[in-house]
Amino acid sequence: MISVVDYGVANLASMLNMLRKVGVDAERVGTPEDLESATKIVLPGIGAFDQGIATLEERGLLDPLRRKVRDEGVPILGVCLGMQMLGQGSEEGHAAGLGLIDATCRRFRPPEGVALKVPHMGWNTVLPRRSSPLLDGLDEQSRFYFVHSYHVVCREPADELACSRYGNAFTSIVAHGNIYGVQFHPEKSHRFGMALLRNFANL
Repeated sequence: MISVVDYGVANLASMLNMLRKVGVDAERVGTPEDLESATKIVLPGIGAFDQGIATLEERGLLDPLRRKVRDEGVPILGVCLGMQMLGQGSEEGHAAGLGLIDATCRRFRPPEGVALKVPHMGWNTVLPRRSSPLLDGLDEQSRFYFVHSYHVVCREPADELACSRYGNAFTSIVAHGNIYGVQFHPEKSHRFGMALLRNFANL
């Protein structure tokens, strides 16, 4: 069973539907009590960093998330804003992140003379930096759907599982032990997203 965290800043229906489409049992959880029985966690999210953290705190989910992932070793997959919140913080705001990986978020700054729109929106490929069960069946031609203005910067290069390019290369997948994050939306990425979610469920 995968527990999808409901804290009011994501469209959970798409994620739950995609998980069920690939044959994975999934449930919506929105309280610390619901989270106690989680054996795998998906932390989705859209919108602003500080709002996401504040909403998790208001619902009493920050410390239970940290405990389940850090102390109990429960696998977590952060998606879009959910991935960004796994780190220490973001240029977008002032709140501290979950602190599960040593990373921060920075706004896209296109190279001088290159006209790129921010946010980065649309389909893009990912380039694996190393092998991982999360990427089984996926290759450099796999395409995923992105919508974001900020990107994760890992202090430890080993935490970057894959990168993508938008002006410059940026981290699009992180992996550190039982902690995973994807900057794109697998629930909107058709067969490639289905493969990744299936891989996470099978970890």
